[in-house]
Amino acid sequence: MNNIVNLSADEAVKRLKEGNRIYISSAKAAGDISPAKRIETCENGQTPYAIIIGCSDSRVIPEAVFSAGIGDLFVIRVAGNVIDSHQLGSIEYAADHLGCRLVVVLGHTHCGAVGAAIHQAPGGYVKSITDEIKRAIGGETDDYRACRLNVSNSVAAIERGLNIRNAADGAKLRVIGAVYDIADGSVEFME
Repeated sequence: MNNIVNLSADEAVKRLKEGNRIYISSAKAAGDISPAKRIETCENGQTPYAIIIGCSDSRVIPEAVFSAGIGDLFVIRVAGNVIDSHQLGSIEYAADHLGCRLVVVLGHTHCGAVGAAIHQAPGGYVKSITDEIKRAIGGETDDYRACRLNVSNSVAAIERGLNIRNAADGAKLRVIGAVYDIADGSVEFME
């Protein structure tokens, strides 16, 4: 079995960074998506080593960005990588029931939701997303700095919402932010 159960947060960050290094120079996905892996995870369940809160943007594929395969990452996607009770419940499940010790809020450059919060006044349900981002970024008008502020806000919302507590084995759940550059494929971890 290639998957390591219950990696520490530090080990998970190291694995994500190595996966991103591989991704930057790859032409094809590097994660294990084989029929054997599908059968293994079907029969034995999932043991993801990290939880990724990412944007729904079609240019950001967390499994590819981190050279991960089936069962490696517990991915939650929502436009603008904003946090509400649905995301918190999903994180809580992955931490408590699957043993994940790391949560990464993955923002990205050229984010449409961040851009809309800066430059537009959307209506409908999109407004709930852009209003949250506006609260996070204040008067910031630089897309990159606004993205980082939005990521930091989501990290803080997770820490507050889950009152980051010790997991069952005593290993603390770690929450960090990161920004994916859609042009060059690199991930900057905000540690």
